Amino acid sequence: MATTAYLPKEKMKDWLKVLSEKHQLFVPCLEDDVVLFQLFNPEKNLCFDRPANSSPKTIIFSQCEQLFSFNFKKEPDNPQKTSIELKENLEYPPTIIFGARPCDAKGFMIIDSVYIETDIADPYYRGRREKTTIITLSCPVPYVGCFCTSVGGGPADKAGSDILMTELEKGYFLEASTEKGEALLREPLFEDGSSYIDEAENIRKACYTMVEKPFSDDEPGKKPLPRFHEDTFWEQEGNRCISCGACTYLCPTCYCFNITDEQTANTGERIRTWDACMFHHFTLEASGHNPRPAKYGRLKNRVGHKFLYYPEKYNGVIACSGCGRCIRYCPVSISISNVVASLKDNMRESVDDKH
Repeated sequence: MATTAYLPKEKMKDWLKVLSEKHQLFVPCLEDDVVLFQLFNPEKNLCFDRPANSSPKTIIFSQCEQLFSFNFKKEPDNPQKTSIELKENLEYPPTIIFGARPCDAKGFMIIDSVYIETDIADPYYRGRREKTTIITLSCPVPYVGCFCTSVGGGPADKAGSDILMTELEKGYFLEASTEKGEALLREPLFEDGSSYIDEAENIRKACYTMVEKPFSDDEPGKKPLPRFHEDTFWEQEGNRCISCGACTYLCPTCYCFNITDEQTANTGERIRTWDACMFHHFTLEASGHNPRPAKYGRLKNRVGHKFLYYPEKYNGVIACSGCGRCIRYCPVSISISNVVASLKDNMRESVDDKH
């Protein structure tokens, strides 16, 4: 049975201050008209009214991080012989991501399959992930571009969250689903939450019915899509793309990276930075050949990875949480949900034609 609690709204900042005493606490903050996750500061303008513009992915999967530093040393007695000293830091502070959305938590679960649930886990991602507690806030209403229910999620999906909060009229109903979450609900600030379960559930159900569903995840053709390999389809869908990469950098499930060595005379560091399949150089080979030279080919790969290749490898799981950020903030208004809906609609017509 999950642990539940109730927190009056006037005690929210008190709880955040308590959490920040023992944790590196990230919260959504409003600056001008942009909401980003930042370290908690009581003076900042917290924003729980809408999802952050970018996901909290970078808190665990850093956008730019040093993997290790290196130092070349000549041996005093034999200057022709050089040794290399490597230093890495795998110690990470206890961290809380507060006020993320369920689609953000699902994003981490999708990345987990690649970086943790594998033969050789990534020590940097795993180290941060294990030290991080995720407290999500259920969505009271859907937002422009959201389609979480089409990819197996929901505005109050508990998967990936240690605590799920639901905003009520005068407070928050909290439900812990892990031991890490339960430990945080033992503060004396909280009241018993059992009498608020029905109210919270009604709010969650109401939002679920309002989420647009451009396509269904249980339709025929969840696997092969008949128009997927038609270049004319992708040329039409991708002709507006300007290869800015905003869709991949804002996405809570994209996890591609590049590694470079930054070196001076005798010292340097190995750095990992995000990369994106929508960039021209992503598949550019040293020979100068690029197997995906056209924008439409890169769009096809991005959609294919999320809705075809990843599900084939990871037991049908779609590598998209339906957060809608790539739709809301695309400068040329390309909608991945409309693209997938077009493919699925064609699949339905193809199936019907056979009967």
